[in-house]
Amino acid sequence: MATFPRRRKAGAPLAPKAPRSRFGRRADGQRGRGIYLLPNAFTTGALFCGFYAIVMAMNQRFDYACWAVFIAMILDGLDGRIARLTNTQSEFGAQYDSLSDMVSFGAAPALVIYEYSLRGLGKLGWIAAFVYCAGAALRLARFNTNIAVVDKRYFQGLPSPSAAALVVGFILMMTDPDVNVSARSVDWISWIIALFAGLTMVTNVPFYSFKDVNFKKSVPFIVVFLIALVFALVAIKPAVVLWPLFVLYGLSGYVVLLWRFAKGKPVSIIQTEDESFDPSERR
Repeated sequence: MATFPRRRKAGAPLAPKAPRSRFGRRADGQRGRGIYLLPNAFTTGALFCGFYAIVMAMNQRFDYACWAVFIAMILDGLDGRIARLTNTQSEFGAQYDSLSDMVSFGAAPALVIYEYSLRGLGKLGWIAAFVYCAGAALRLARFNTNIAVVDKRYFQGLPSPSAAALVVGFILMMTDPDVNVSARSVDWISWIIALFAGLTMVTNVPFYSFKDVNFKKSVPFIVVFLIALVFALVAIKPAVVLWPLFVLYGLSGYVVLLWRFAKGKPVSIIQTEDESFDPSERR
């Protein structure tokens, strides 16, 4: 049965508060309600990049907007890892990370693609942008509630950073000087991409998370060569190479799902093994 704190009687003295030290710890040894600076600074940087992308899209600087989203992806991938390395995980950081992701990978890509090519489609254009934005919000909310029960080897639906990369990567490629394609000529392609990314985020299609990759384990030489080859290709023409890579990842979940269905073994994303819960792993 739930218990509630009793009201203080009139005239009764207040309970003395435990004194705090200069470094955020109380005199009784318990940690105060402080906020860790280092991981939240990276989260704030990702939030700034999302806001900057929105401003640049409004100013018709779509190349700057797209690169800002990609930088936000890098910062978003670092904040959780830094929190784990420095043992500074907190529920505040996890919630702040989700809010930052909503701006950087939800609102920002939706507005960028709307300003780029969906505006000319009228109602259909902003509806597609809203579907993407709503899909990102639902994806993040579902992830926060299912993080303790979903198999960490797979994401439940397309991760919001990958969906954002799918959207802005297409715009970055179309605005490249060597491609130089008019936005009006690809408006329906943009419409399909926005809908595909938004709907895939809220599906149950499993996408490999790469969280079970053991970087301390030895691998064949060919693996290192292929990684170096990918970096070389991206360095040659990032705007053209990045988007096809994210398209392959966006389709990989459906390939895995169909392959498992063909084998009679549907992919289960429900966690089957006991694993430690880390509140900083929010995507």
